[in-house]
Amino acid sequence: MRMSNGDGVAARRVIAAARKRLALGADGFSRVGDEELQAWELLEYAAGEELDGDDVIDPVVHRKFDRLIERRLTGEPVAYIRGFEEFRRLRLAVGPGAFVPRQSSEFLAEQAIRRLRTRKDPIAADLATGVGGVALAIGQEVPSARVYGTDTSDAALRLARANARSHRLSNVTFGRGSMFDPLPAKLRGSFDVIASHPPYIAKSEVPDLPKELLEFEPVDSLTDASDDGLGLIRLLVNGAKDWLKPGGWVCIEVGPYLARTLRSMLVRAQYADVRSTGGPADQSRVLVAKR
Repeated sequence: MRMSNGDGVAARRVIAAARKRLALGADGFSRVGDEELQAWELLEYAAGEELDGDDVIDPVVHRKFDRLIERRLTGEPVAYIRGFEEFRRLRLAVGPGAFVPRQSSEFLAEQAIRRLRTRKDPIAADLATGVGGVALAIGQEVPSARVYGTDTSDAALRLARANARSHRLSNVTFGRGSMFDPLPAKLRGSFDVIASHPPYIAKSEVPDLPKELLEFEPVDSLTDASDDGLGLIRLLVNGAKDWLKPGGWVCIEVGPYLARTLRSMLVRAQYADVRSTGGPADQSRVLVAKR
């Protein structure tokens, strides 16, 4: 909490010291350049409110914050420490055993939402949904839509369903299984949009991933265990045409290094209007294509 007397330290000084600690201990887990943001997120979590640099930090809050920084220095993701992640207009519960939704995937959600808003009673799917970020964003911003999220992780789906309840999104349904398998068979050929941020790290590259990913996030949310990392992407490209209605869109988020490969796959599969789009973050690309 904030204080107006001299018993605490100004927030900007607390942040500056924590940023240096994170930078010195960041090798192997922290993304370069985000130490200050992480420190602010954890300090505001410790304080239970938004802060600015002139706010004076209560010593009790300061000690709590120091303990949070120690956890971060082990590589534990900020989202796991806080128990939530902000995604578009949603605060999503997250936890061990579930992939943390990335801010880059907000652009995937945006691409899906843009293509749904003008459609009457649209149907959408988010495959490999994790804790439900994209599916729930669609459900909130396109309330006329029926949305289905699928995932193989029980832990992730428990959180996804809890997130749907907390945001009162009754138009979003989650099912356990790989990719298309949990979708209702009667909806084959009826989807307006199918979105996915599938795992795409090649099996051989997994040991080289940062400690933060390897030791905390589930490995099957990072790789499909294929030699080239494209196993689920191939399944997605080939299977989406059976589930989309004519004129329906597939939206797939991948790393920038896979954008050209995925574009070629979509063209060969005879999708139309294939485009590679990039949002404000440079960590990923979203390929969109129309049946």
